[in-house]
Amino acid sequence: MTALTTERDKGNRSLALRRWIQSYAIWLVLVLLFAIAATLSEAFLRPIYIFNIVRQAAPVGIAAIGVTLVMILGGVDLSIGAVISLAAVLTAVMMDGQAVNIPLAFATALATGTLVGGINGVLIAYNRISPFILTLGMAVVVTGITQIYSGGMARGIVSPGFREFFNFRIGSMVPILALAFVALSVLGIWLQRSTRFGRSLFLIGSNPLAARLSGLPVARVTIVAYAISGLMGALAGIALLARSGVSSTFAGRGLEFDVLAAVVLGGTTFQGGRGGIAGTIAGVFVLLLAFNLVNIVGLDYNAQLIVKGGIIIAASAAHAYLSETR
Repeated sequence: MTALTTERDKGNRSLALRRWIQSYAIWLVLVLLFAIAATLSEAFLRPIYIFNIVRQAAPVGIAAIGVTLVMILGGVDLSIGAVISLAAVLTAVMMDGQAVNIPLAFATALATGTLVGGINGVLIAYNRISPFILTLGMAVVVTGITQIYSGGMARGIVSPGFREFFNFRIGSMVPILALAFVALSVLGIWLQRSTRFGRSLFLIGSNPLAARLSGLPVARVTIVAYAISGLMGALAGIALLARSGVSSTFAGRGLEFDVLAAVVLGGTTFQGGRGGIAGTIAGVFVLLLAFNLVNIVGLDYNAQLIVKGGIIIAASAAHAYLSETR
């Protein structure tokens, strides 16, 4: 009996350790990367440089908040990069260099992003289309709309005061854009952890059939999750425009891979039912620090792509291994 109890205790400790690794490993990696970066460059120890990193992470980080909710649900949103590009172009064109047009430009971009996400959600909820295929197709459609709307070239004039506001530094240190990213992250974490909607995401992602049989509004939750992802994509497009000041029709091209890399690295799996926005935010900064380290070492953009792909593969393999052995 004592031997059996001892073995059971060892098994419980091993399970607890694996769960702890799943939950907090990304934060350990973040701390390790920051220590390495600070060793290679003293700039990483300066508060103003750290806030610059937060500002730099804002577009991908904001988009990743919405995609995390979708992936907890068991879906995926590959249209996020296209939505970012469309929102940036819409905002710049509707501003037309006039500060008075900023509210309408914001409202139009946010409504459009939410509409695209909502359409994704409706089609997935009621037609049982594969989220991967559906959102990939939607990405192509939205990219085509952006090209037609813009004529295939950079259009629009950013209004005076737009970039100045978002890049203004409180206390000559903290950019407004960085604060907006932090605020949206906190809001997303609250939505995921403290609301019925957030709890429903995990239940549906863990077992869609059981969730449906228990009376959960699976279709409605799916539509809302994808609509939020579209909304966050539009906000990310506005953030990218504020950071760069240029409304390129391909501004968001490839960012969907950065977003997915951050989400997966943060512990949210494609199977659904696990993960969270806090881990995603850590994943965003791990990627950003990794790319900064690549630049410090002197490697080019192609090397960054190799690092990005390697991180996605390693994170996916690690989560699969931990899931099989828990």
